[in-house]
Amino acid sequence: MLVVPSIDVENGRSRIVHWPGAAAGVGSPTDRPDRIAERFVEMGASLIHFVDLDGARSGTPANLEAIGRVASRVAVPIQVAGGMEGGDNIRLAFAAGATRVVVSMSIADKPELLHDCLEVAGDWLAVGLDPRPDRIAAYPWHRPAPPSLLELAGELVDHGVRRLVLSHGGARPDLGFLSELARTTRAELFVAGGSVDIDAIKGLRDAGIAGIILGEPLLSGAIDFAKALEAAE
Repeated sequence: MLVVPSIDVENGRSRIVHWPGAAAGVGSPTDRPDRIAERFVEMGASLIHFVDLDGARSGTPANLEAIGRVASRVAVPIQVAGGMEGGDNIRLAFAAGATRVVVSMSIADKPELLHDCLEVAGDWLAVGLDPRPDRIAAYPWHRPAPPSLLELAGELVDHGVRRLVLSHGGARPDLGFLSELARTTRAELFVAGGSVDIDAIKGLRDAGIAGIILGEPLLSGAIDFAKALEAAE
């Protein structure tokens, strides 16, 4: 299972300062996404997740220069989320240096837009879903009744989506449910965030999850990246 460092970027800077040696008082802190990505790649990261917070708010990529700087410093894939809905937006991200993109759950209600995104990104497109039933039920769907997560996953796979990113907010992932979903869904499953620790990482690995995306826990040092990589093996 992959352990994927995530960098939330606003106005070209990481929302969270990364200082891997803070506990020992060594090294120096940085909020530069390119330097943060470089540090994680040096430690073994094989994929970087980049969240364009400004792009998520505006609906169009807003931190393309920062994506480019990351791409110029690391030789691993860069996955970008935030403002990626639409083929033209994805083209901009790819031109800047992204190699994968994540679009929001809203695209499940917009098949024409989804197909537009798939035409550009193909297998490198992922759809982000919130697996919590109350969040799915509360979403303003353009259909008679809210779908279940299983229904959403099935629909998206039928349209050609091969990757799903399940964002848990602050909740702890339901390992039993995720194991069943991984067994029955014809798509790679990534888990983003949630209340996780080393034991939870091992549980996600055993559940058949393809990767876990972690932002603040890694950047703050709450979870040691080396130990997380070891737990994911």
